[in-house]
Amino acid sequence: MEKFFSLKENGTDVRTEVMAGVTTFLTMVYILIVNPALLSSIGIPFEQVFMATVISAVIGTLIMGLVAKYPIAIAPGMGLNAYFASVVGAQGLSYQTVFGTVFIAGLLFLLISVTSLRKMIIDAIPNSLKYGITSGIGLFIAFIGLKNAGIVVPNESTMVTLGDLHQPGTVLALAGLFITLIFMARNIKGAIFIGMIVTAIIGYFIGLLNFDGVLSVPPTPVFFDIDIAGVFTNSLYSIVFAFLLVTIFDTTGTLIGVTEQAGLTKDGKIPRAKKAFLGDAIATTVGSMFGTSPSTAYVESSTGVAAGGRTGLTATVVAILFAASIFFSPLISAISSVQAITAPVLIIVGCFMMEGLAKVNWKIFDEAFPAFAIILTMPLTSSISTGIAIGFITYPLMKVFSGKGKSVHPLIYIFGLIFLVQLIFFPTH
Repeated sequence: MEKFFSLKENGTDVRTEVMAGVTTFLTMVYILIVNPALLSSIGIPFEQVFMATVISAVIGTLIMGLVAKYPIAIAPGMGLNAYFASVVGAQGLSYQTVFGTVFIAGLLFLLISVTSLRKMIIDAIPNSLKYGITSGIGLFIAFIGLKNAGIVVPNESTMVTLGDLHQPGTVLALAGLFITLIFMARNIKGAIFIGMIVTAIIGYFIGLLNFDGVLSVPPTPVFFDIDIAGVFTNSLYSIVFAFLLVTIFDTTGTLIGVTEQAGLTKDGKIPRAKKAFLGDAIATTVGSMFGTSPSTAYVESSTGVAAGGRTGLTATVVAILFAASIFFSPLISAISSVQAITAPVLIIVGCFMMEGLAKVNWKIFDEAFPAFAIILTMPLTSSISTGIAIGFITYPLMKVFSGKGKSVHPLIYIFGLIFLVQLIFFPTH
């Protein structure tokens, strides 16, 4: 084990790596509750999503740990799951068809991961669009959290308004939000997960949470419940592109941030980067075949690095803990069925995703407005792909008319034209 993971070379040991893995798992285990809760709300069987979540997390994280040998965990991404649910709900598509878009996006990501296309795409897209996309998704999932909590509700004259704060579910969600925020303010490890458990306990005593057991035999996985043909008959190309683009951004950003934090970069470059991206791409592809939205590297991995994790052994421990969780499906199912328990997580994770706004140059209008347009349209149209399209259309246009057209990469013009045609002739809403 010492030789395989190069523990001494990285200044760590087995005990430190195991504790780091436990720390990372505790900070991201909420996905086992939130992901099935989101996707089962649109008709996908809970057991199917739960097992798919575990399978994709285990496979992706094991590849990251045993092949790329990084202390980074992979699981279905927040924001991407909410987008998946919104596509099914808003367009009336079957979830099998949308799984088809995830499957194709996963295959494309596999292709990009083993070629130089990945670097070309990442380098071509300006930072303002990258930050705008991430922040827009943050607002999007935070808004879903507010709706699920009953804090905001539909209104005929203003579209949305403040909900009834006396409703038991809303009271529980608000209590859970403030409890979790207190844990986070105190820098308690696993604050989000612990906050959910405390909220669940309160929900149980006030009669909102009921469960029949804690342990059970693992549910039977569902394999290849996918409609690939529907992707082409419904012209869902922009959705495939949206899944692909956001997954690339998420994984790249997390990989860079966590490896730099751990001191694993060399001359500003990430060793074994292709192997790391393969883990994410394979997890996304396999996850779609079992029944979940795209996977991504988790920024919560930074908590494990802070606890001393430096090698793939940390990720391997995370994968083992995810695998063990399949025996707790009754408890996880009960908790995820109460939206008031999971809503605070969506709101808080949305806040985390707003960090990039500080890096947008708001004093340069042709950089600022495309980012603003993305951030504005994603939550208000309930569509990540529409927000991305607006950004890719407005950015090159503003650069051309401000006399800076030559500074825009040709790929951005191509993407902008494709999105313009798609919005005009093949609208997704």
